[in-house]
Amino acid sequence: MSEKRILELRNILNKYNYEYYVNDNPSVEDYVYDKLMRELIELENQFPEYFDEFSPTQRVGGEVLDGFSKIEHKRRMLSLKDAFSYDELKSWAKDIESKIGKVEYCAECKIDGLAMSITYRNGKFVQAVTRGDGSVGEDVTNNVKTIKSIPMLIDYYQEIEVRGEVFMPKSSFEMLNKERELNGEELLANPRNAAAGSIRQLDSGIVAKRKLDAFWYYLPDGDTYGFNNHYETLNWLGKLGFRINKSGTGLFKNIDGVIDFIEELAINRNNLPYEIDGVVVKVNDLKLQEELGYTVKTPKWAIAYKFPAEQAITQIEDIFISVGRTGRCTPNAKLKTVKLAGSQVSAATLHNEDMIKTKDIRINDFVYVHKAGDIIPEVISSIKEKRDGSQIPYVFPTHCPICNEPLHRYEDEADYYCVNNDCPARVVTSIAHFSSRDAMNIEGLGEKRVEQFHKEGILNTVADIYLLKQKKDKILSLEKFGEKSFENLIEAIEKSKQNSLDKLLFGLGIRQVGSKASKILADRFLDIDNLINANIEDLQNIRDIGDITADAIITFFKDESNLHLIECLKEAGVNTRYNKVEKIESIFTNKVCVLTGSLSFLTRSEAEKKLEELGAIVTGSVSKKTDYVIYGESAGSKLEKAKNLNIKTLSEEEFIKELK
Repeated sequence: MSEKRILELRNILNKYNYEYYVNDNPSVEDYVYDKLMRELIELENQFPEYFDEFSPTQRVGGEVLDGFSKIEHKRRMLSLKDAFSYDELKSWAKDIESKIGKVEYCAECKIDGLAMSITYRNGKFVQAVTRGDGSVGEDVTNNVKTIKSIPMLIDYYQEIEVRGEVFMPKSSFEMLNKERELNGEELLANPRNAAAGSIRQLDSGIVAKRKLDAFWYYLPDGDTYGFNNHYETLNWLGKLGFRINKSGTGLFKNIDGVIDFIEELAINRNNLPYEIDGVVVKVNDLKLQEELGYTVKTPKWAIAYKFPAEQAITQIEDIFISVGRTGRCTPNAKLKTVKLAGSQVSAATLHNEDMIKTKDIRINDFVYVHKAGDIIPEVISSIKEKRDGSQIPYVFPTHCPICNEPLHRYEDEADYYCVNNDCPARVVTSIAHFSSRDAMNIEGLGEKRVEQFHKEGILNTVADIYLLKQKKDKILSLEKFGEKSFENLIEAIEKSKQNSLDKLLFGLGIRQVGSKASKILADRFLDIDNLINANIEDLQNIRDIGDITADAIITFFKDESNLHLIECLKEAGVNTRYNKVEKIESIFTNKVCVLTGSLSFLTRSEAEKKLEELGAIVTGSVSKKTDYVIYGESAGSKLEKAKNLNIKTLSEEEFIKELK
């Protein structure tokens, strides 16, 4: 009975997922869906023998990878030739029609995301690979699996590859940036960058929370499936359960019809729930596509019309400096408010001093502005012919505009930094960064809250976080801060004390040291005191730690105020050791292993994780230093090279036996 109910719930939830995420037409309320999902989770926990990796419960993410393996595409993922004007588009069509006569065109919204290839075998989703350089991409299977509009099971049992675009809907992007703002994190520039950054997260749980989506628009070798034209392949993919962009696709008898379609899209572009940066135009007939053929880089039968970036003219009223948590000083232009891409813009980034000099940007200049990536306002150039003598060349300040301490410019860097740790601007942003999710994960201490506490004199250093428990009366007297909020905050602070060293290192905000470098350092030195006592050679000898990063680390730990902070954190009970997972001894311990071919029982990332848990060093290429090559179906040159070098090889079945 339990097995029957589990299967029944999976089928029902898959149906509801399809209705909600693919058809945008849910048939039940959210609470009904949530109730059924909870029931399924409880049953699967109660009866683990019925585990299925394709169950709806397995799409929430949670696996953490150390990196992405490289995958060679069976067919190159080509880029498209761009057209930036209607004349270029007409010229392309004219050239085609001069060769093969009148043709039908299929035009589709050019989604501003990242190209993706997904593969199914025996009706099951098995792999997702980024475009990469067209020949080799990255295995992002676990992350793409969290996208709920993508079917895990399809009613087609031969191997099939489908290509499309993963993107972040505007609503997801806005929610993500609001969350980052609350956490005191830097805002993401645009949905495309946000989608690309999300797909490359090593923690699939983070990807799941970012609510990505995807449209599928291409079936390679569609004629071998019995189809005559591209539009038929799209309809078939839709019937299989893939999300295709029906409303953003059209068939046209001539290029003038395509241009009318583009014009209509340009008008309604801002009302779409996703970002587009143009329109892709394809010859619809598959046989004609084959006849037209390809160049080395692009298909001759397709072209991408790119929308021109929207620009506006306004005047710079002033230039001001903003100071970030690392002390980086960024110049910004205060603009006469102008409407741009649907919003009122009154400020724009100028990046750094070199950019201002190169573009010769002056106060009172009239300038062209646009939104970089359609999101971040940016000054393109000054309009020199509009100068009337009132323009003032900008002189970058020598002292911090917040604390008046001298600014410092590091060798080989374009930015200036305020190096005063007590600078109020740095204090607020650095405390908010320390508390952020990827660092110490102290919920309730976003930048707004930190700024409020700092103004009240409650929070002046990172160490003060761990003294907040003693300031209950003061905190409870603040506006919109009740007993429950205080208890939750203290609970989050106490919990943060158990975090591993890598989280602490990232939270300290060492210049040049991100989350990945923090983990590398923690794994190498195990305790913060070992890192403090390391010399420059110790650091430079670590893979992925370059000279600039090594120098930044040495500089940070030479600073007495930083050392004092670390001592205060120790006294508060903050863990300063790496919570390292002990590796199990096996035949793979300290052995160099390479995975190749298509795996059936494990994903590539799962196999890599298991190898690393067993102490293996997983690499992407075969050499004389390789100890084992583990191969699946369609293994190619790497397996051949291993045999030629007499390297030990294991089939996937043999590998699974070793794991058991």
